[in-house]
Amino acid sequence: MKCIGIEGTAHTIAAGIVEDKSSKCQVLSNIIKIYRPKQGGIHPREAANHHATYVAEIIKESFLKAGIDSSEIDLVAFSKGPGLGPCLRTAATAARALSLSIEKPIIGVNHCVAHLEIGIGTLDNCTDPVLLYTSGANTQVIAFAEGKYRVFGETLDIGIGNCIDKFGRSVGLEFPCGPKIEKLAEMGSKYIELPYSIKGMDIAFSGLLTASEQFFKNGERLENICYSIQETTFAALTEVTERAMAHTEKDEVLLGGGVASNARLREMVETMACDRGARCFVPQKDLCIDNGAMIAWLGLIMYKSGLRMEIKDSHIDQRFRTDMVEVNWRGK
Repeated sequence: MKCIGIEGTAHTIAAGIVEDKSSKCQVLSNIIKIYRPKQGGIHPREAANHHATYVAEIIKESFLKAGIDSSEIDLVAFSKGPGLGPCLRTAATAARALSLSIEKPIIGVNHCVAHLEIGIGTLDNCTDPVLLYTSGANTQVIAFAEGKYRVFGETLDIGIGNCIDKFGRSVGLEFPCGPKIEKLAEMGSKYIELPYSIKGMDIAFSGLLTASEQFFKNGERLENICYSIQETTFAALTEVTERAMAHTEKDEVLLGGGVASNARLREMVETMACDRGARCFVPQKDLCIDNGAMIAWLGLIMYKSGLRMEIKDSHIDQRFRTDMVEVNWRGK
C-alpha cells in the first residue's frame, strides 16, 4: 500500500510518498520546500502564499522521485493540525484536490503524532519509546499509555525552536537560526548562568530568552551565550524526558522535530539513556524536520487500522493536541 502525504503546518510545504513493507515504512520520496522570511519570524499569510506557489510543483516532484504514477497511490494524507491556519488550509486544499482528481481516499493526521510514528516506522527495534518532540512551536514529552499518546510534559510558553530563533533574530542572525547558534555554541568557552525553569514536568523558556538578550546587550560574547542557551535548555529537556521514562517504565527514547538535528541535544539524551540502560533513537535528518513522508506514514497506518474520512469532513484543527488522537492502530 502506498500513500502520499502533504505537510503544511508552518514554514514548510512538503510532499512525501511511502510504502508499507511488512509493517515498516519505506520512504520512496520526501520533497521539502521551506519558507524563509526576509526578516522577522513566520508571517502566516506569506507562508501560505509560499506554500500555494510551490505545492503543485513538489507533489509532481514527489511522484517523479518515487518513480511511480499517481494511479499507483492508494491514499492521500494531509496535516490536519496543529499549526498556522492559513498554512494548514493550503495543504488541506491541495490534498482534497489531489484526492478528488486521482479518486483516492483522504485522511487528516496529527502533525505531532506523525513525528513519533515515523521514528517507529523507519527505525529497527524502536517499538514503544518516550518521544522528546522539539520543534519551533511545539515542545512536548510524549508516550503511549492507556490507548492514547499522553503528554507527560510540555512548554508553558514558547517552544524550544522558537526560543532559539527569537534569540537569533534579536542578535542579527538570519532564519533559521538554530544551525547558526549550534555552530556558535561550539566556540563558547564560558557557561553563563541562565534561568532554569521546570515546573513539575513542564518547562518555561521565556525567562531564559529575556536573560540571554540582556547578556548580549551588556556585551557578553555571543559564543558564550549560545553555548549557555544550549546547555541550559537541553539539560531541562533531558531532565523531564528522563522523568517520563522513569514514570512510564519505558526503556526507549526517540527524538523528533527540527531541534532533534542538534548534535549537543542528541549527545545529552543519548548519555542519559545510556546511564539508564535504555536505547536512544533518532530518525535521519529529513525525517526529523517537518516533512511529507511522516504525514503519509501516519495516514497509512491509520487507514489500515480502519479509520476513514470523507472529503466533507477533511477540515483542519489549529489546536489539534497530541492527546486528542484516538490511537486505535496500537494495542493497549
